[in-house]
Amino acid sequence: MATAQEVNFDGLIGPTHNYAGLSHGNVASASNAGGASNPKAAALQGLAKMRFMTSLGLTQGVLPPQQRPDLRVLRDLGFSGSDEGVLRAAADADPTLLNAVWSASSMWAANAATVSPSPDTADGRVHMTPANLTSNFHRSLETETATRALRMIFADQDRFAVHDPLPGQARFSDEGAANHVRFAPAHGEPGVELFVYGVDGHDPTITTRRFPTRQTRAACEAIARLHGLDPERTVFARQHPDAIDAGVFHNDVIATANETVFLYHEQAFATPRSMITDLAGPLGARLRCVEAHNADFSIRDAVTSYLFNSQIVTVPDGSMVLVAPLEVRENDAVAAFVDRTIADDANPIARAEYLDVRESMRNGGGPACLRLRVVLTEAERAAVNPAVLFTPRLDRALVAWVEKHYPDRLSTKDLLDPALARRCLDALDELTGILKLPGLYPFQG
Repeated sequence: MATAQEVNFDGLIGPTHNYAGLSHGNVASASNAGGASNPKAAALQGLAKMRFMTSLGLTQGVLPPQQRPDLRVLRDLGFSGSDEGVLRAAADADPTLLNAVWSASSMWAANAATVSPSPDTADGRVHMTPANLTSNFHRSLETETATRALRMIFADQDRFAVHDPLPGQARFSDEGAANHVRFAPAHGEPGVELFVYGVDGHDPTITTRRFPTRQTRAACEAIARLHGLDPERTVFARQHPDAIDAGVFHNDVIATANETVFLYHEQAFATPRSMITDLAGPLGARLRCVEAHNADFSIRDAVTSYLFNSQIVTVPDGSMVLVAPLEVRENDAVAAFVDRTIADDANPIARAEYLDVRESMRNGGGPACLRLRVVLTEAERAAVNPAVLFTPRLDRALVAWVEKHYPDRLSTKDLLDPALARRCLDALDELTGILKLPGLYPFQG
C-alpha cells in the first residue's frame, strides 16, 4: 500500500477581498457587511497560515484567486460602454451585481471541489468534482476558472480525474468539500467518505425556517458515482435544520475529522446515531468520536468561534494537531472544551495551535474554509504542478507580490474605480507567471 500524505491547498486571498455580505445564512459575513476590509492584511494572514502549516512538517499548496473584477459578467448582463460606465451602471441598477463581480470568495478553497483520493476510487486515480456553487450568484461565477485551475495543477490524467461540475441548477446544488468528510486509519488506506446534505428531494419533510439549505443529497450521490466510490464505504447524512438556521451554512462549521477522529456538535446532524453506526461499520472501534454537547457550548458559540472550522492534521511524528482560529481561544466555554479534549489520553489530538485569520473570519470563513484537502501518494504529489507547492522561495515571491499590488483598505466606493480594476488584473497576470499557470484567466485569452 502506497504511503500517502494529506496536502492542504489554500486559496490565496485576492486583492479585491471585501465585506459585501453576499452570503445569506453566513452570520459573520452578514454582520460585517459594508465595512472597510484590509486586502493586504488578509493575504498576508493567509500566507502566514501556509507558512505555519509547512513549519509543522506538512506539504502545503496554493490555489490562485479568481479574475476579479470580472467585467465580462456585467457585459454579458447587458451593461455596456467604458469600464467606468459599466461599473457605475451596474451599481445604479443593482449594487449586489457590482459586489458579485468583485468578490474574493474563492479564497475559501474548501468550496472549490470535492476530492476522493486514489485508495477510495474504483480506477485508483484521485477524483475531483469542482463545485457548481449555485446557491449564491457571486460564487457560481467561480466554477469555470476553478475547473481550469484544477486541471492545470493536476494535469496528469493517468493519476487525476478532474470532472466537469454538476449541472448548475437547484437539484444538484453542490458546495464542495465543505460538506464532505473522509475517514481512514491512515491517509493512504482505503477510507470511508461522508457526504453531508441539507435537503433531500425525495424527503422534503425536514426543512429549515430561517436560512436556505445549500447542499442536496442528489449532488452528493452524483459525486459518489462519478468518483467510483464503494457504496459500502460511502455514507450520506443530513444536516440538522436547526443548525442551518443558527448559521451553520456548511457542515464544516459544525463538524470536522482527521483519519479516524471525528469532532462534531451534538446538533450537527439530523440522525447522528444512525450516521455513527454507518461509519463504524467499515471503521469499527477505530472511530474516535469527540462530541461537543450543548452543556459544553451552544451552536451560537460554535458559529462565532468556528471551532469546527479548525483543521486537524497528522504531523510527521504521528500525533495530531488542532489548528484553530484565535476566536476559539477567546471563547471561554469553547476553549475549556478544547483543553478537556486535549487532556483526554484516549484522544489522539495532542495539542492546539491558534492562528490569526481575522480578515477571513470577519467575512465568514475560518482555517478549514481556506483549504482544499487532497490526499496524495508520493508519485501523485510528484505529478502536481510544482510551482504551486509552498516553499520558502514561493513564500518570498508571494509576499513581495502582495506588498506590491494589494490595497491596504477597500471600501464599497472603491469598487467603482476602473483604475483599481486594471491594477488587479495586472497583479493576476503577474501571478500566473509565479505559479506557472499561463492563460488561466479569461482576460489572458
